[in-house]
Amino acid sequence: MTDSQKTQRWWIAPVLAGTLGLGAALGATAVAWSAGGRPDNAAPAAKGEDTLRQLEIFADVMARVRTDYVVPTKDDKLVAAAIDGMLQSLDPHSSFLDAEAFNNMQVSTKGEYGGIGIEVTSEDGAVKVISPMDDSPAVRAGIKAGDKLIAVDGASILGLPLDEAVKKMRGPVGTSIDVTVAREGQEPFVAKVMRETIVLKPVTSKIQGDYGYIRISTFVNERTSEGLNKAIDDIQRQLGGRLKGIVLDMRNNGGGLLDQAIEVTDMFMDRGEVVSTRGRRADDIQRYYGTPGERLAGVPMVVLINEGTASASEIVAGALQDRGRATIVGMASFGKGSVQTVIPLRNGRDGALRLTTSKYYTPAGRSIQGAGIEPDIEIGAVRITEEQLKERKALFQGEEDLPHALDNESGVKRKPPHMPAEMPPVGWKETEDYQLKRAYELLAAGLPKRTPAITTRRAENKPADGSRSPVSGAPVTPN
Repeated sequence: MTDSQKTQRWWIAPVLAGTLGLGAALGATAVAWSAGGRPDNAAPAAKGEDTLRQLEIFADVMARVRTDYVVPTKDDKLVAAAIDGMLQSLDPHSSFLDAEAFNNMQVSTKGEYGGIGIEVTSEDGAVKVISPMDDSPAVRAGIKAGDKLIAVDGASILGLPLDEAVKKMRGPVGTSIDVTVAREGQEPFVAKVMRETIVLKPVTSKIQGDYGYIRISTFVNERTSEGLNKAIDDIQRQLGGRLKGIVLDMRNNGGGLLDQAIEVTDMFMDRGEVVSTRGRRADDIQRYYGTPGERLAGVPMVVLINEGTASASEIVAGALQDRGRATIVGMASFGKGSVQTVIPLRNGRDGALRLTTSKYYTPAGRSIQGAGIEPDIEIGAVRITEEQLKERKALFQGEEDLPHALDNESGVKRKPPHMPAEMPPVGWKETEDYQLKRAYELLAAGLPKRTPAITTRRAENKPADGSRSPVSGAPVTPN
């Protein structure tokens, strides 16, 4: 195993380059084929000549801009914009990080950083909130998942590249910004948000009667699995043999590190495949397996998901669903089924390339890309009317709706917004968690026996081909 293989890590959160306080993970090897692939055969001479011709056109355009544009330009900004435009034309998650942005990412997986605590993407020229972090400045300012941020301190950020819009929201800890928020069904309003040092608490837990509750809010932190272990220990210490069931809450969990998703899933299952990733070539397949032993074996389990459950959290939900280990409750997840590798350029001095290198698949071989995880029991969080449903159909976007989103090769589509099979009753207070209440009731009533969708093949924590598993490596950080 080479040093570069030892330090490889995959990132699977559904953000572009735009996390305010969340980063992307570092693949600490500066080679373009870091996902285990090989360069294709050398291009024919004619193709090479065509590429050179296209580069000549680029040089001609850049020269014309430098000499004739109405105001002076800077070459480095022109080149960076051209690179970023090229990558963004590939899919919603590939992007270029300049040296400053890459440096700002180096602390994210350590779990402490400065920011306002939201995960964002770009939609219709606005910055869309995928999910605010638990107990973050954004949450306290009233910002919610699905909100669109359209201005900062009175200056519009509509149409700006996501990185540039995000930079306007960064700043010293202790300072505040006025963020203009556009929310479905409301007039835009201004939220004052105080920048803070965010300490990630990826796992929290509590006891409800004879049931345990564990919330995993993010997989960005490299200590997520460690926090889960401690939470299980705490629940068992309090309840002992009285534990009748467990609720794992991954609603609005925007994803994070692949290795953490694998380790978390492994705790709830004994052996067998957790996830596989498949790259560009037919033989570019990596399989990741659980190890012998299982925490909370035999304890009934409900996993809560919703539209903000994405990527790494979809891996966990999909694996536990396929293995028949848990009943999935809530609404269909986001559907982000691709893996990004962050490749430093000149050891980060020239920034980094975040490139989509593979898609991931559940143990039963399902691609989540664009389709998401469908719950076993569909329950909405709030009661909606037919009129509100029409608005959601017009405004809602999942992974498949993002610009240049990759296709699901199986042709599976995510269900469009619809009336949930079950909703809170009339008069239900929105401040009370209906989905969680129903999860406890389902556990108390006795969950239906889950039939695994796949057969356990073997117990490993490495790819089936014997090559390295990207579960260790130099960490990266947020903004």
